[in-house]
Amino acid sequence: MPRTEPIRAVRGVRDILPRDRSLWRAAERAAAEVATRFGYQEIVTPIIERVELIERVGEDTDAIAKELYRFEDRGGRQLALRPEATAGIVRAYFEGGLNQGPQPARLYLFGPMFRYDRPQKGRYRQFYQFDIEAIGSASPALDAEVIEIARGWLNESGIPELKLELNSIGDGVCRPAYLDRLRDYYRPLEEKLHPDCQRRLETNPLRLLDCKVPQCQPFKAGAPRITDHLCEPCSQAWTQVRRLVESAGIEYVHNPYLVRGLDYYTRTVFEFYPAGASGQQDALASGGRYDGLAETEGWPSTPGVGFAGGFDRVVEVMAASGVEVVAAPAAEVAVLADAGLDHEAANIARICRAVRSVAVDYEAKSLAAKMRSAAKLGARWVVLLSADEAARRTARLRDMASGEQVEVAWDELPERLSR
Repeated sequence: MPRTEPIRAVRGVRDILPRDRSLWRAAERAAAEVATRFGYQEIVTPIIERVELIERVGEDTDAIAKELYRFEDRGGRQLALRPEATAGIVRAYFEGGLNQGPQPARLYLFGPMFRYDRPQKGRYRQFYQFDIEAIGSASPALDAEVIEIARGWLNESGIPELKLELNSIGDGVCRPAYLDRLRDYYRPLEEKLHPDCQRRLETNPLRLLDCKVPQCQPFKAGAPRITDHLCEPCSQAWTQVRRLVESAGIEYVHNPYLVRGLDYYTRTVFEFYPAGASGQQDALASGGRYDGLAETEGWPSTPGVGFAGGFDRVVEVMAASGVEVVAAPAAEVAVLADAGLDHEAANIARICRAVRSVAVDYEAKSLAAKMRSAAKLGARWVVLLSADEAARRTARLRDMASGEQVEVAWDELPERLSR
């Protein structure tokens, strides 16, 4: 058979190997513990959704217009791999009857998201998020609550120095008049704008404030600020959110250019960055209030607020910050038996697994080689078995740290290993 090139992973995705999982587990554990302390419950939604669910809530974003993984299934249905979790969680909130229970429904999710983005350091086409959603209440206190959860998660993941950027983008009452002011400001500058911003000027002018293209940067400073044009309810909510964030001991910077470019987002928007970072691609967690999302999906108008945090970026910052997590050994006990004793070795392993993780070395190699393998596994104990010992149902238990060794009956191994 002719040799062929080995099949490698798809471009833009990656494997997370066992040696890397300890930091990931620490970040996941911190997320679950913080969410649970705030009364949030875990939800799992499908990674595939109907294309219309995704497109209806985000047609003008790059994540939808350019980066959505879409396909047609055998039944002719147009489906997509989810680029984010919020739309699917809101759908599940209604389909699962959570809107009939105590409000707000406090939910969290771990899982992969998919975007056909240009692969680069820290950005993958399959990436992983921690998602928090509080659905069913318009209280500004919930905005501050999800901000506090995001801060708590990042702190407990070992990232103490953070920068929070905060803004309000108003609502359906005050934002239309502000958007007219924004268009009036940018129209005389239209020819100087990037083509994407020229297109968005009439359809979604908020996105001009979020533009990262250098040629558009000089014009932001003179643009009207939405927080100067809020209606009274939005102004009161903006004041209350800031007061609650301050009372939680969280420092923040008001960034008037921080926006969410979709109509269903209302009022509070925020992003957390590691200290010293700049640029949206460095954000560790971002979110906001989305009181218009449920209605956009065809459900009754229902308020909600939440955030998404990227595990990929958080773990990279943890590693760069020197966060150390003691990795669990691949096996706490290694069973090393002489040739021809695989059956007996398997029985011993079964007995020991009542109290410890166990790996059996079935390979035909020398005892010295097997001992080296046991050390690489991180085994704390080794169980050595010869044919004579197997006949008497005994084995030698060796402590790898001290080198001490004692003969033990098989049935007594769990008690010995529990000490």
